[in-house]
Amino acid sequence: MTDIAPQPAGDPGPFSRFEFMVAWRYLLARRADRFVSVIASLTLTGIALGVAALIVVTSVMNGFNAEIVNKLLGLNGHFSAYPIESRFTDYDQSAADLEQVDGVVAAIPFVEGQALASGARSSYTGVIARGLTHASIDKLKFLRDGAILGFWDNWDTGEGVAIGRRLAEKLKLNVGDPLTLLSPNGQETSAGRTSRTRSYNVAVIFDLGMTEFDSFYLYMPLQPAQDYFNMFDRVLKPGVEPPAADAPVEDQEAAYDRIYKATAVEIFITDPNNIGPMRVRIGSEIERPLVLSDWQQQHQNFFDALQTQGTVMFVILSFIVLVAAFNIISSLIMLVKDKGTDIAVLRTMGATRGSIMRIFGIAGVGIGVGGTLLGLVLGVLIATNAETIRAFLSNLLGITIFPPEVFFLSSLPSRTNVSEVALIVTVALVLSFLATLYPAWRAAQYDPVEALRYE
Repeated sequence: MTDIAPQPAGDPGPFSRFEFMVAWRYLLARRADRFVSVIASLTLTGIALGVAALIVVTSVMNGFNAEIVNKLLGLNGHFSAYPIESRFTDYDQSAADLEQVDGVVAAIPFVEGQALASGARSSYTGVIARGLTHASIDKLKFLRDGAILGFWDNWDTGEGVAIGRRLAEKLKLNVGDPLTLLSPNGQETSAGRTSRTRSYNVAVIFDLGMTEFDSFYLYMPLQPAQDYFNMFDRVLKPGVEPPAADAPVEDQEAAYDRIYKATAVEIFITDPNNIGPMRVRIGSEIERPLVLSDWQQQHQNFFDALQTQGTVMFVILSFIVLVAAFNIISSLIMLVKDKGTDIAVLRTMGATRGSIMRIFGIAGVGIGVGGTLLGLVLGVLIATNAETIRAFLSNLLGITIFPPEVFFLSSLPSRTNVSEVALIVTVALVLSFLATLYPAWRAAQYDPVEALRYE
């Protein structure tokens, strides 16, 4: 049998099994140092809560922004094309020409005005009335598929209107009930402009999940909307003598043709973010002079506020992780003080200053990594089930969390961005690593003679 010569003892090398074992033992709770271990556990919990809060908040903000953009752009065009002059009578031809431009998905003429609406059992409330053809509604799939009561059949030939669910509840209306519209912009008379009142039956009730549209928007067929808002020019019919001023209204109306006008044309493009190049392309390919207003201009203040709010929330919640990182410093300093004798013994047994520094560095980084991973799992779980948790807490506490009247949406959206989650995890790990440097360095400076003098 061949004898195996014993190997000389030496430095096991950096980040050896020995260093990980000692660091792990220092983090375990024992009777003598349970307090230090509790502090380390609370530090780990603080990091986990900070990381989870950042993931949840950024996910909800991303979901909120995406949902708002999708719903706004699902009803309103990426561009609104207005005529330079006041008479926009060639809107059908302009819409057809716009749809021939490469990158344009749809062009929808519309009439829009403000009015007061009421039901038989309710008072008046302000609404935005928009006139659309049935073909235009087919292009607005978000609106078409949002009908919960009634149908869009015979839309162009009927005298019905479509209202949102919240507006129907406010006016106490159902499908088939009469709705009264009151507009101050009626006919001009010798006594001034009179108000205009018309009654329409409710044909469709829709629910778009967005408070602004479900509470304030009313849709009606295009031509009735043009008639109601006086969106037409009166042109004397060929070969007909102008009627006398005191002639009956019916005779006066019969002597004129109506040349209908539109407010503008909504333009939908393939890429909502490709605003600049599409503006140039539309302007160069369309001969008809049009003023283009894009969705970023129309909602710039709103989206700037959302972006600012998201940035501020990220910075504020990052302080939770920063405070937890400072707790790593305090817990490690307490651990170093508590383990002064152990450090001296390790030094006398041959452990180098670098090994001591790595042991306490591994302990601190272990707290940071454990808290970060726990926060990652917790944050992703909460962000994935944000709406379910919101509904449960609302029912449990009896209060409305995330009220739709304030946040425009009827549910709590959440969309987790992998790159943002990776950034949050990286920031937490870097802060945890930096927090361990000073306590680990202090531990490496311990003089074993001084530490053992009074033992």
